[in-house]
Amino acid sequence: MNFPRTSLDQWRVLHAVVEHGGYAQAAAALHRSQSSVSYAVGRLQEQLGIALLKPAGRRMRITGAGQALMRDAVPLIDSLLKLESRAQSLQQGWEAEVRLAADSVYPVDALLCGLADFSAQCPGTRVQLHEVVMSGADDALISGQVDIAITHRVPQGFLGDWLLEVEFVAVAAPSHPLHGLGRPATPDDLAQHLLVVMRDSGNRQPRDEGWLGASQRWTVSSPDTSISVVAAGLGFAWLPRHRIADKLAAGSLKPLYLAAGQVQRAALHLVFANPEGAGPAARTMAENLRASARNWTQR
Repeated sequence: MNFPRTSLDQWRVLHAVVEHGGYAQAAAALHRSQSSVSYAVGRLQEQLGIALLKPAGRRMRITGAGQALMRDAVPLIDSLLKLESRAQSLQQGWEAEVRLAADSVYPVDALLCGLADFSAQCPGTRVQLHEVVMSGADDALISGQVDIAITHRVPQGFLGDWLLEVEFVAVAAPSHPLHGLGRPATPDDLAQHLLVVMRDSGNRQPRDEGWLGASQRWTVSSPDTSISVVAAGLGFAWLPRHRIADKLAAGSLKPLYLAAGQVQRAALHLVFANPEGAGPAARTMAENLRASARNWTQR
């Protein structure tokens, strides 16, 4: 029987050097000595008989051959890490911790209901909750930062379950000039006023979504800030209806009369980072979140 001459650990070290730009940076990320990182890469190149890295100033860059080989190695590294994670979960029984990323537009009461049920069933399991915006959920899943994510776009390579739909309403304060047109507002009308939008919390591929035709635009980091800015009469925005229901009822925010696009909708999904490796606590949390989403939708 033939055995491989190289190890996945060597490929993982090489990947870290490429990702972080040098031996010292990779050593810090892997919590190893720089000499051990340098030795692992050197030994890998010696065993393969090919150069995988080349210096570029103070950084190390991967060669063309290295890129070709790394494309095949990365899935193997990911598979091994998932296998190790699954083994750890099986050894421990219930996980000590479940990490959840939730899009900021997800209804807070639905989220809290699901987490409360989970806490009652898994009192010994800690929860890490990451509040994200747009592609922030993608980053958290791809990087392995979380076990579960609630996101309105399932990233490529993942599968998700539909949870619920959020409705966004174009609104402004009652004193806003757009309410005084006496006719449906057109895109040209909107373009003359300040639009408030949310900042994408992702770093890999941040994206802009929705109508962005206004030349004046303020970008904020949370729905609450967006609501406050619009309620103060500074601009208009498409805001989650469930977040502004009290202000709509009180009249401190009014729906805009638009020629088209006054209401927009976005579906939110539940996505496992690693469905096969998810432990019993993560699966219990997912089921509680699904149940609370169903209850929220039916209320």
